[in-house]
Parts: sequence; structure tokens; C-alpha cells
Amino acid sequence: MLKDFKAFILRGNVVDLAIGVAIGAAFATVVTAFTTGVITPLLAIPGKSASFSDLKFTIGGSDFLYGAVFDSIIRFVITAAVLFFLVVVPVNNLMARRKTEPEVESTTKDCPRCLSSIPVAASRCAFCTSDV
Repeated sequence: MLKDFKAFILRGNVVDLAIGVAIGAAFATVVTAFTTGVITPLLAIPGKSASFSDLKFTIGGSDFLYGAVFDSIIRFVITAAVLFFLVVVPVNNLMARRKTEPEVESTTKDCPRCLSSIPVAASRCAFCTSDV
């Protein structure tokens, strides 16, 4: 039983996943620091504060902190934008430049009459028997 557990823990994908989670958590702190330290203060330039957390309304003695929801939504959108423009776009560009696999050409085409998939060299559709 212990031997099976050891084999499971030392399996490559478990270790890779653990490393990915640790790096993701570290990267999340960097993104959060960038968002709160650089991007969020930019929102305060036109007004007096970039925080909506003190906005609330009260009904029956209960406080509804809708400002905290606005803050969370704004931080989420900013974080997603930072990740997209500073990570996803550059990585996609790098992967496109370093692409080593040739483009795979399709070996099939669609029949213009029945839209079935037929070989490129076919002169007659196997499904509807029309000339292609």
C-alpha cells in the first residue's frame, strides 16, 4: 500500500501539477501587487479614490456592501487584462515564432451537394454519388 502511494506521488504529472500550482500562486501575488500598486491607482487619477469598498446601503439594520462587489469586479477585470496583455499575448507571439511543426494539409474536402467529407482526389461523392 505504501509502495503504491509512493509511486503515485512520484508520478511525473503529480509533481508537474504541484510545481504548476506553486508557480501559479507565486505569479498571482505578483499580478495582485502590480494591479493594486500600479493599475488601481490609475483609476484614482480622475477622482479622489479608487476604492468603492465604503459604498453601502442599509435595509432593516443589515448593511449591503455593494461597493465591495464593485471593487472585486474591477480588480478581476484589471487582473484578467494584465494577464492577457502581459502574459497570454506575448506567449502566443513567442509560440507562433518558434513553431517548428509544418502546417498539415487536409486530405478531405466537403461534397458541394451533400456536404459529406470525401477524399481530395475523389471525383464522385461516395455518399450521394454526385460528380465533384
